[in-house]
Amino acid sequence: MGRIPEKIGGMKYLESLDLSNNHLSGEIPQSITNLTFLSYMDLSYNNLSGRIPSSTQLQSFNALDFIGNPELCGAPLLKNCTENEGPQGDENVGGSERSWFYIGAATGFIVGFWGLCGAHLCKRAWRHAYFMFLNNIKDRIYVATALKWSWLRDQFRRYHMISKFGMSKGLQPGRKGGKRWWRILRKPFPCGVSS
Repeated sequence: MGRIPEKIGGMKYLESLDLSNNHLSGEIPQSITNLTFLSYMDLSYNNLSGRIPSSTQLQSFNALDFIGNPELCGAPLLKNCTENEGPQGDENVGGSERSWFYIGAATGFIVGFWGLCGAHLCKRAWRHAYFMFLNNIKDRIYVATALKWSWLRDQFRRYHMISKFGMSKGLQPGRKGGKRWWRILRKPFPCGVSS
């Protein structure tokens, strides 16, 4: 019969902890959350009670590592702790912060959405200016896409001509031997792409 020492969190580089079947009682100390290098832990079949301290390290262990402690509750066990136990850490503050987050997000959405839409519904000139702006953006994107597509198509054609016919800068129209190659290149491509 004994308790887990409160100073166990001082062994920060501890990698393995097996305290199973030791008839330990009391709560798991909060300082155990300081054991960040802990990769194996077994506290099963003791008389531990209370809430399992919340940390990503302890919640990553299997529920079988805590089995045999009927008074133990909290994650990773399926048994939830009752509300009459005192809160551990800032768990109640998290619920309050979450509700304020949703209130702020809803208020921001309402003000932003109706600020933009309300202005467009009330002012005809603003509505026209806004949609003209969107139309101009759409046109710019279309032109940029068409130019890029045309450039890529030309690059493909040039690559296809060079790889198929061996055309280089010395064999272009107007240079020696260039007319014959030019006639060959003006024929339709076998893949259906015309020059």
